[in-house]
Amino acid sequence: MIETGLQGKVVIVTGAAAGIGRATATRFSMEGCRVAAWDVAECRGCAPEWLSQRVDVRDSARVEEAVAEVMAHYGRIDVLVNNAGILRDGMLVKHKDGAVVSTMSDEAFDTVLNVNLRGAFVCTRAVAPRMMEGGGGVILNASSVVGLYGNFGQTNYVASKAGVIGMTKTLARELGRHNIRVNAVAPGLIATDILNAMPEKALDGMRQHTPLGRLGRPEEIAEAYVWLASSSASFVTGAVLSVDGGIVTGT
Repeated sequence: MIETGLQGKVVIVTGAAAGIGRATATRFSMEGCRVAAWDVAECRGCAPEWLSQRVDVRDSARVEEAVAEVMAHYGRIDVLVNNAGILRDGMLVKHKDGAVVSTMSDEAFDTVLNVNLRGAFVCTRAVAPRMMEGGGGVILNASSVVGLYGNFGQTNYVASKAGVIGMTKTLARELGRHNIRVNAVAPGLIATDILNAMPEKALDGMRQHTPLGRLGRPEEIAEAYVWLASSSASFVTGAVLSVDGGIVTGT
């Protein structure tokens, strides 16, 4: 196995109860990391050695409290993976037969921005001082290929993921002097529970638009996070790594 320099590191993964977050927490654990798994839901079936915490990333007070719990349990924080995210898809204005049928609600827009973008901000703000005290660290943010190129029916989601990219680049500039690297991963179509629940015909269309001819696996995104956190990526910061099977090329 290639030496990653991650043995014994303390890693917080948000949205760790399922999907990409669960795969990411598992992969870091395989590297010998000490994992704090955060989610609004109970982390059922999570590894018993993980520190499982109920955390709503929108709640600044709870995030600060959870960070203090990690520090009390492990004594340091080396990696933060801001993975928590939600979808509330819909057209900005749906127009049919000469009339407006529906519009995206304030709630749908604000809820997605608050979890996907504000949540990453709140967690990073809480963790960064601890990393400074510890001599450095790595912050990894979940963006999406749609944050780079846009997508029909996802005004709120795209805005949140584009915002994550802008925040990643800014924080890389601000925190680099403290030996903290900040990068983003932009997944393409990944076979999570949400996607797998779609009709097979829709999934086939997605596969056909992907040059590699398949959906990605959560474990493949986890590998990207592990590489970015590892010593192999020690001079990489402010980057956005697309892990999408070439889907942008295929559109």
